[in-house]
Amino acid sequence: MGYVTDAQVTSRTGKRVLLAKPRGYCAGVDRAVQTVEEALKLYGAPIYVRKQIVHNKHVVSTLERQGAIFVEENEEVPEGAIVIFSAHGVAPEVYEQARTRSLRAIDATCPLVTKVHQEARRFAAEDYDILLIGHEGHEEVIGTAGEAPAHIQLVDGPEHADSITVRDPEKVVWLSQTTLSVDETLETVARLKRRLPLLQSPPSDDICYATSNRQHVVKQIAPDCDVVLVVGSRNSSNSVRLVEVALDAGARAGHLIDYASEIRDEWLAGAGTVGLTSGASVPDDLVMQVLDHLAERGFTDVAEVTTADEHLTFALPRELKRDMKAAEARRAQEAAALAASIDER
Repeated sequence: MGYVTDAQVTSRTGKRVLLAKPRGYCAGVDRAVQTVEEALKLYGAPIYVRKQIVHNKHVVSTLERQGAIFVEENEEVPEGAIVIFSAHGVAPEVYEQARTRSLRAIDATCPLVTKVHQEARRFAAEDYDILLIGHEGHEEVIGTAGEAPAHIQLVDGPEHADSITVRDPEKVVWLSQTTLSVDETLETVARLKRRLPLLQSPPSDDICYATSNRQHVVKQIAPDCDVVLVVGSRNSSNSVRLVEVALDAGARAGHLIDYASEIRDEWLAGAGTVGLTSGASVPDDLVMQVLDHLAERGFTDVAEVTTADEHLTFALPRELKRDMKAAEARRAQEAAALAASIDER
């Protein structure tokens, strides 16, 4: 059950905002963005990033202004340069391509995605058929499928469950993209199990904690909302899912926006309660700008509805940490040498 901050839920103006918490950056996104920022400080610009580091227009453009260059494939990176792999993960062949071009690769894959990769390799080694629930063409799905292409079949939603065939119904397991709708994934699994009663589940839930938490709080607020605004980019799977979850949970309308400037006044016409949240790759200053925009239109009463507290953090990639530590040691040596030379004088 959610709880509400000291802000009054009952609006004095007849217009209120229910602000979802948790929202915004998850631990994997925070780690990935910080990886690019620290790499720029340590190595200097340009730093090359294969694909968008996270699926957010504002984050990508901000990092571009700092000196990051986003490319689609390793072939676009000059030989011997530094390349960062995005939070969504890559297939093994991408690492091999980087080695062939002598690229210095820094892997910013979210550890929760890495867990799914490890599960795929383990089940493939045991000769299981693996049913990967996810969206065709999504970078995370491409990366996971690349771990065991001969064993993995994609299941893109419940409607595709009935067309799946496997070699041995007793040796089949499902895995999933980490950013899916929890409810739709459960529906897909239920459909699969009607045809494959011995279908095994992953050792732990593949849908990440942040995706689940953000969907849960939206379900709490949606029934009371005339409109739910989700801050996030259109290529962000978890952001798109939040709009769908809001509508399924009873919101009268839902919209996905990158910036406050995209809000149309007609969306707010006649609305008494606006729900507000953001996808897991969205910095919170964009949400604050939406609150300012809504306040200018009379939505001055804000209640933050909280259903979970998140404290998880992930360490930076080991390649980056190693170089940061070496650079710190060099600076300490240089400072000691400078101090010694001053003393000699």
